[in-house]
Amino acid sequence: MAKRPAARRTRDQADQSRHPHGFGQGKHGHHGQEDSNVRALFGWHPTAQDDGIERDQSFLKKVKPRTAGQEQLLDAIDANPLVVAIGPAGTGKTYLAISKAVEALEAGRVSRIILSRPAVEAGESIGFLPGHMEEKLAPYLRPLMDALSDRLSPKRLKTMMMEGQIEIAPIGFMRGRTLNNAFVVIDEAQNCTYGQLKMLLTRLGWHSTMVVTGDPAQTDLLPELSGLGQIADALDRLDDVAVVRLAEKDIVRHPLVASMLSVL
Repeated sequence: MAKRPAARRTRDQADQSRHPHGFGQGKHGHHGQEDSNVRALFGWHPTAQDDGIERDQSFLKKVKPRTAGQEQLLDAIDANPLVVAIGPAGTGKTYLAISKAVEALEAGRVSRIILSRPAVEAGESIGFLPGHMEEKLAPYLRPLMDALSDRLSPKRLKTMMMEGQIEIAPIGFMRGRTLNNAFVVIDEAQNCTYGQLKMLLTRLGWHSTMVVTGDPAQTDLLPELSGLGQIADALDRLDDVAVVRLAEKDIVRHPLVASMLSVL
């Protein structure tokens, strides 16, 4: 160990003899400058601004309704602990529900977001899916994750899922739970039976909001098995439950979607 400082002193003396006006000067400047460049390189952050100040890119955007039906849905979510949003594809049911969930989480009104969706294929069985529970459910929850990714940065979304602020809850494992301080989104509820929806709705706990979305006309179950229409009609009589029925005029996808749904 005693030989290394002596060897270093020998190198320093050689450097000084080669560069008498700049001790330790390298090819393009001082060693101190090179070290500074190295530190700057390893301290670089992809979200840093040019002045070196880190920033957290905000994906939170103020969602504004584009139709009267969407405005009614947003107002209903603000005013009621339970909202059932039914209507044709492309009316923004899922996106608006996810947007309000993120808004509530960011404002501190809830401590977590819980996403649930029935694992039902659209007329074609894809067979056994390998992996953990989240990996098995990933194909079914992709629409929800796409909406979340549009509201949160991918890094933040991953962190929130790891910390449990955003939870994926399979419908089959929801029985017996009480969902307090949560914003719950039940998507594609037309693929739930009456018994499943009754079980899900009764999970609602204190200081929580639940939004159930679906299109009874596009169920992948036998029509008599889907319970969304029955549940919506039954809950419409309650004061603290809002049932929002969106129509073809509320479709915000390609205009052709509304035309096709009118003839299909």
